[in-house]
Amino acid sequence: MKLTKKAEATRQQLLDAGHALVLRKGFVGVGLQELLTDCGVPKGSFYHYFPSKEAFGCALLEQYVADYGQRLQALLAAEGSGRDRVLSYWQAWLGTPDSRGWAEDCLVVKLAAEVADLSEDMRRILDQGVAALVARIAATVRQGRADGSLPPGADAQALAQVLYQMWLGAALLTKLGRDKAPLHQALAATHHLLECNHRAPAVASPTPERT
Repeated sequence: MKLTKKAEATRQQLLDAGHALVLRKGFVGVGLQELLTDCGVPKGSFYHYFPSKEAFGCALLEQYVADYGQRLQALLAAEGSGRDRVLSYWQAWLGTPDSRGWAEDCLVVKLAAEVADLSEDMRRILDQGVAALVARIAATVRQGRADGSLPPGADAQALAQVLYQMWLGAALLTKLGRDKAPLHQALAATHHLLECNHRAPAVASPTPERT
């Protein structure tokens, strides 16, 4: 259904407000009435903008993934070596004394476990967003090796995946402990992994379950 410009603006308002609420409460924890009240939208009008709460969640995640991709592109397009640009991304997770870190506003950190069991469509959107992010990090690692700012080493795609997994875990522990020490430890480990001039050991295949 095509919406009027006013309705499109209201729909966007719901998505923006929903993002802030979901970051605080998770997806299940946000009620539709709370969302409508927060936006000053009349009761019962939610389904004029979204056919279901799941559809709202999908739209919210699609917008998040697209916005994140644009921020990442702007960050990695900056001048500097490949090494500098890779490290600038992880430094952004930490933030600065004057700005919030990307980890604090990350919906993958907040929602991955929740939506994986809740909605296949929402899970797929996040999973595809993560895959695109990891591929972009891997490409920047390759650029760093090509320009000489990073030494040869493990497969760039595998390295990017390991780095992302490490930072995701560090972000979760940071939320749990309300302490950024895990993120600082992840940054130190990232320096080490990027500068290792050797091939990483192969990842063992999962051992079949015994019956």
